[in-house]
Amino acid sequence: MKATIWHNPKCGTSRKTLAILEERDDVELTVVEYLKNPPSREKLAQLYSDMGITPCEGLRIRGTDATERGLTGADANTVLEAMESDPILIERPIVETEKGAAICRPQEKVLDLL
Repeated sequence: MKATIWHNPKCGTSRKTLAILEERDDVELTVVEYLKNPPSREKLAQLYSDMGITPCEGLRIRGTDATERGLTGADANTVLEAMESDPILIERPIVETEKGAAICRPQEKVLDLL
């Protein structure tokens, strides 16, 4: 099975999720350090659609200035634009497989995608 993780190596949950994926022999893994290579706004919209959540629900609040910027109540286009230009606003880690996509918090949530 193919899996892609949008990963932040400084994040403990992201590292733990990555470790779960790396331990699996049946996973062909692509790791994207999203702070260095952010997903496009179109890719983000597709991921959130696949998750069944709004971009605002995928917004990282902790450790960001999202609240101060008024993003917590903003429309989808505004949030996606902010995430594309400042990827620290993307809640992590996101994992995508043929079974769907999820923000893997807690990290065990990745098992639902395998």
